[in-house]
Amino acid sequence: MSALPPSGDFLNWLSPKPELRDPVLIVAFEGWNDAGDAATIAAGHLAERLDATAVAEIDPEVFYDFSTTRPIVHLDHERQRSLTWPTNQLLAAKIPAASRDAVILVGIEPQLRWRAFCDTVVAAARDLGINTVLTLGALLSDVPHSRPVDIYGATDDEDLMASLNLSRSSYEGPTGIVGVLSTTCREAGFTTVSFWAAVPSYVPGAPSPKAGLALVHRTSELLATSIYVTDLEIAAASYERQIDELVSEDEDTAAYVADLEEAWDAEDDEDDLADDPELLVAEVEDFLRDTNE
Repeated sequence: MSALPPSGDFLNWLSPKPELRDPVLIVAFEGWNDAGDAATIAAGHLAERLDATAVAEIDPEVFYDFSTTRPIVHLDHERQRSLTWPTNQLLAAKIPAASRDAVILVGIEPQLRWRAFCDTVVAAARDLGINTVLTLGALLSDVPHSRPVDIYGATDDEDLMASLNLSRSSYEGPTGIVGVLSTTCREAGFTTVSFWAAVPSYVPGAPSPKAGLALVHRTSELLATSIYVTDLEIAAASYERQIDELVSEDEDTAAYVADLEEAWDAEDDEDDLADDPELLVAEVEDFLRDTNE
């Protein structure tokens, strides 16, 4: 088998590299680590509200099994065919109201050559002057949809632990692309942060703007700026009403949700997961471990 080309060769620059101020790389992938589409909803909202523009994309050719993640055929107004391939795109956003800017990577979890993929992200981050990498994720958990969404975070940076009330990861075991990328970036000298949102397990197929909104709020704290979220707030309220209606139609589900609400309300202090955010990350990894068995 021939050697892969240098990581930078997988990057396709779409515009001149922008001048950014101490940018944060915000990463979200479609896939197992995106329950309720919460992570990609958050990243997409940030890209839209920060008026981010595409600056680079990662060539999908060596990172995907196209029989699993298939390209999509489109017809234009003249009925001419074109293809859209799996895309991992970097979008840059200048944030005048903050002291630093952002680069947002939104894509699809690759199936192949994770080390080369992560090295490609690292190469792009270095080219763009990035020092901090934030990964976003979400998973299904036993939480009620009618209560606030808890966001669990981890970092190895002492200052961020103190300022954002985060903890150091203590998880050991199988991991996904988010864990591999975070570790690769940390080993390459970047400051790394992870935020995870818990999505109700009884509505696995429903996109959760409520969890996406919570991730946006937490990311705003890291960026030390405010993000317009009225549209997400409206979508979150609508989501909650719709789930209320669905739950009320099934007695067993309604009883299960009532039990979750009672347990949530009974906690005077933060629950066990909030006391140790890495327990949630371990729950994510347990899910990944189960899928590999």
